[in-house]
Amino acid sequence: MQLDDLRVVVKVAEFHSITAAAVHLDMQMATASAAVKRVEASLGVELFVRTTRHLRLSNAGERYLPQCRAALAMLEEARQTIHNDLDIISGEIRLAVSSDLGRNMAIPWVDAFMMQHPKVTLRVHISDSNVDFYRDALDVALRYGPPADSNLYGFKICNVPRLLVASPRYLELQGTPEHPKDLLNHQGLFYQLQNILNDTWHFSCKEPGSERSYKIKPKAYCAANDGDLVRRWCVAGKGVAIKSSLDIANDLLTGRVVSLMPHYKVPQGELWLISPSRQSITPTVRLLRDMFRERTKALLTQLVEQGFLEKSVLEG
Repeated sequence: MQLDDLRVVVKVAEFHSITAAAVHLDMQMATASAAVKRVEASLGVELFVRTTRHLRLSNAGERYLPQCRAALAMLEEARQTIHNDLDIISGEIRLAVSSDLGRNMAIPWVDAFMMQHPKVTLRVHISDSNVDFYRDALDVALRYGPPADSNLYGFKICNVPRLLVASPRYLELQGTPEHPKDLLNHQGLFYQLQNILNDTWHFSCKEPGSERSYKIKPKAYCAANDGDLVRRWCVAGKGVAIKSSLDIANDLLTGRVVSLMPHYKVPQGELWLISPSRQSITPTVRLLRDMFRERTKALLTQLVEQGFLEKSVLEG
């Protein structure tokens, strides 16, 4: 029995499946199955009750696994303590990130991080779909919005204002909207997730003594399940879009797109770094968190200084 065999057993118990545990641990199912058998042979008991469709802990497994998990957690804590003392940042990062933010911002930032820490390796999962940490064998996800599941752990990175934008070329041809109702005469570029078209835009505007809200549904000219494609369409002059200020930052700063109707605010978002468990929050992940906070703050500060965002975005 080896230490790695115990890690396999813990994952099999967690997923109730040798196949799922093998996928998460990036190994062959036969290798994972052999590890379980070695542990059972060493202990002289079966830890799992197997049927053709299900796998569950045996009575012996239910008694053994909690102590096994605790022992592995103590060993991991000891390893991290030594690495902290020696200032060692190493290991593989399995990162999920959305398409637009990932390709144009986050991955270049992580590349620079890896140059500073050459013992770190990277696996990236780029997708705008919902994250499944276990199915996709992920350690951490950079996502808009806080964790949707109370069992997940997360760090808020920054506030992220969303902006209505279009290219100068589009505005020359179609005119510049001044009021949310004007958007009914414009070509909307929309994001679509799992066949749900996000084609309704919400705006608010402070007026003397009150705040007015507007719900607008422009014509769906183009839609995609890829945020980067929506941004590219916008830059190419196909229509108007609502985008994260981070995703669109470089296009704003270089004049490829223009921010529209600044007095009408779009609901603000948040960027979070999310992990499936406390054990996933390693010193490397904490350094990544700090790096993302520094990078996003610098970019948002640029947008504030250029007048695209209000200074309050840097607070909280």
